Amino acid sequence: MWEVRCHASACRSMSAPYDDLMSGPPHSYRKGCKRWDILGDAHSLTFSCFQRRQFLKSERACRWFLEAVEQAREKHPFDLWAYVIMPEHVHMIIFPYPGARISPILKSLKLPVARRAIHWARRNACEVLSQMEQHHTDGRCSYHFWQRGGGYDRNLRSDHDVHEKIRYVHENPLRRGLVTRLEDWPWSSWGAHQCDVDQPVHIDRESIPTLM
Repeated sequence: MWEVRCHASACRSMSAPYDDLMSGPPHSYRKGCKRWDILGDAHSLTFSCFQRRQFLKSERACRWFLEAVEQAREKHPFDLWAYVIMPEHVHMIIFPYPGARISPILKSLKLPVARRAIHWARRNACEVLSQMEQHHTDGRCSYHFWQRGGGYDRNLRSDHDVHEKIRYVHENPLRRGLVTRLEDWPWSSWGAHQCDVDQPVHIDRESIPTLM
């Protein structure tokens, strides 16, 4: 699997336009990042909530995201190797199948969560909705769940890189002092790796490369 390589093709992040439910015309400028959809590479992805606010602190929002993960896997062929949902950002390690591209995968992961969160906030929590607000100089107002821009996307090209990143992902709650034991954080794939527990989402452990 890891010997397969092809010429890199850079694509501008498509995540930003889908993060926002806007009350006016599209913004004229959007940050982006280069993405290298290279056959055989896994990807380490990180994306944050708008202005690093803790929109993922609630169980409700975490479950929205995990439901989006399952739906995204039905639309785009990729293996999920690791994840952690932190209060204000998400880390994921995924392995796209041939033909799958990172930008559409991110769109499928992020857009449903943004839509549901903004809709919920409008009906139930005006104070949360106000934290999603961005006012523009031309008088427009937009609402954001995710930070605009492409986030972080690193290609993982060796077995060592993959396992190092999986460990880093799982240790996030511990480093932040959110828990004293990794098993106490419910929103990560640590349990799937350590105990073969496929809850709340399935981890494709069988395709993760083994360290020699």
